[in-house]
Amino acid sequence: MTPVIKKLLITVCLLTPGIVSSQSADNFFKVTHVAGNVHMLEAPDTDGNIGVFSGPDGVLLIDDRYDRDTENLLTAVRSISDAEIRFVVNTHVHPDHIGGNNNLAAYGVTILAHDDVRVRMLTELRIPRRGGITFPQPPAGALPVITYSDAISFHLNGEEVRVFIAPPAHTDGDSFVHFRGSDVMHLGDVFRTNMYPIIDVYNGGSFLGMIAAMELAIELAGPDTKVIPGHGSGVSNREGMQEVLALLYDIRERISALVAQGLTLEQTIAAAPLAIHDARWGQVPSWTAADFVPIVYEELRALGN
Repeated sequence: MTPVIKKLLITVCLLTPGIVSSQSADNFFKVTHVAGNVHMLEAPDTDGNIGVFSGPDGVLLIDDRYDRDTENLLTAVRSISDAEIRFVVNTHVHPDHIGGNNNLAAYGVTILAHDDVRVRMLTELRIPRRGGITFPQPPAGALPVITYSDAISFHLNGEEVRVFIAPPAHTDGDSFVHFRGSDVMHLGDVFRTNMYPIIDVYNGGSFLGMIAAMELAIELAGPDTKVIPGHGSGVSNREGMQEVLALLYDIRERISALVAQGLTLEQTIAAAPLAIHDARWGQVPSWTAADFVPIVYEELRALGN
């Protein structure tokens, strides 16, 4: 552990086993023990849930939110373990998941991501929020120093942590992380429990790929597997993933039917095909059916579905 980290952090008691959550006035993150060696850090805005894998060999983080959250992140990690933070895995390229890279790299933490994540970080980033929001190129220190093409494994704390590329879904560089011994999965933003899926067409995302990715995740999960969503409150499971997949199937069916009828995008939007789902999935103002339907429509129309 570097002197900088030691100076910043305060060590507190380890959390007890089981699904146990805690949040104090001086801790920005809600800390939940998921299973085995894995905890989940959840911010008040549920914007970018972090996975923490800890044990005697050190700590591995899954994502790190924004740069402004780093000190709170380190404090939360120290409420779980005082072992050295050795690695960060970025599940994809968006700022709410890679924003702390530069700070953590300065402390000697090694950053890993898929090849495509590093490539996209070498340029200005655009994401599909209300027509496209542009972010500046991250600093050089934020770049992953280890990248992989198909899959890579960590052997830490008595178990294997498997990191592998998902079908292009939220982006074209989405990583799934499977903590095999703990029976926990972190799916990044491919899996959200609080809103419609975001398909980032600027960074290689695909609606049909989202379906394929969720099918893969469900196939890998067992009856007791715990799942950390990229966004949304609380730990989920196989049933939660099946709920999202059923949503995606229904959306595909509804919009495909309108495409088959020859409706224009404007007519499809006017038909409000997702109105039946809005009460459950359309309550995040920054991403509603108005944002989601055009992306699905254009992809299905281009494929003749």
